[in-house]
Amino acid sequence: MKGYLLATLLSAAAVPALAQQQPQFTHYGLNGMYLNPAYAGIKGQTEVNVIGRYQYLNLGNSFNDENGSPRTGMVSASVPVLALNGGVGLAVYYDQIAVTKMTNATLSYSQHVKLGAGQLGIGVQGIFTFLSKGSYRPNDPTDPFVPESGSDHKFDAGAGLWYESPKFYAGLSANNLFRQTYTLQSAIRDASGKIIGYQNTSQVLGENHAYLTAGYNIEASSSVTVTPTVLVKAVLPGNYDAATKYDNQHNYSVEAGVRATLNDQFWAGLNYRQQESISGLLGYAFGADNRYRIGYAFDFIAFDQAARAFSSHEILLSLRLPKAVLFTRPAIRTPRYSF
Repeated sequence: MKGYLLATLLSAAAVPALAQQQPQFTHYGLNGMYLNPAYAGIKGQTEVNVIGRYQYLNLGNSFNDENGSPRTGMVSASVPVLALNGGVGLAVYYDQIAVTKMTNATLSYSQHVKLGAGQLGIGVQGIFTFLSKGSYRPNDPTDPFVPESGSDHKFDAGAGLWYESPKFYAGLSANNLFRQTYTLQSAIRDASGKIIGYQNTSQVLGENHAYLTAGYNIEASSSVTVTPTVLVKAVLPGNYDAATKYDNQHNYSVEAGVRATLNDQFWAGLNYRQQESISGLLGYAFGADNRYRIGYAFDFIAFDQAARAFSSHEILLSLRLPKAVLFTRPAIRTPRYSF
């Protein structure tokens, strides 16, 4: 099973890159709750992550009015529910690119099933998304499909599978299962470009996104663990029964990296994002049981710097509580019923 999954992941590395509607994180190997609802509680301990990302720092634009650099903030939590042999998860992020702003919140539940040396999580999630657009500068002042300070919100759903064992993990998930359409306010302008009214004609489609991720812990020594990781991302446009939804290689991209951890306290790693960047990661854990973690990722934009920027930056703050133990009251035995 492990060999088949790893072979599948590695074979995906040959496909070109895509453009996504959802934010990407270099700390994906430490942020399973964002990727997959089945991750909720699968590690048996409460985890809380806070990530701030500034992508394409100082990205310029021709009019010098809106900052075109994507900026993302995210909070996620994964909590085991031992009484149900499952877990609940929450992830909230805010993403802004120029005049486009998106707030997304997901609530997840995962049911855990013993499978071999590990556990299989089967997860579902509810999704709430609020999308807003600011003012654009249309080429055609009379174009009725240019958003003008419009906004809309929708509910959607996601699902996933996550397998977790002491040495190996893998997850497959998909979100925006209903492919909701967001209708945004547009401006009605006269020939001179003056706004004379508003109408709801501009629409944005929330496409399906899918994620396939895996990692393997290699004990290089008694104190050092080396973890190769991979993440395959996909945007799947169109209806589920359309062959073109799945067979366009341009809808897929891949990230791959490796992370070395010393005594579960210090880590350093490298990551490659297809046709975009090469990244370095550093992190430090401290406190009782190394429960507090802080990490930093620097992305060097190695491709198309003229259209992007030189670098992206990401900070991770994390809390990991000790593994939960199901408390049961011990049986009280008495000789009264021994006869």
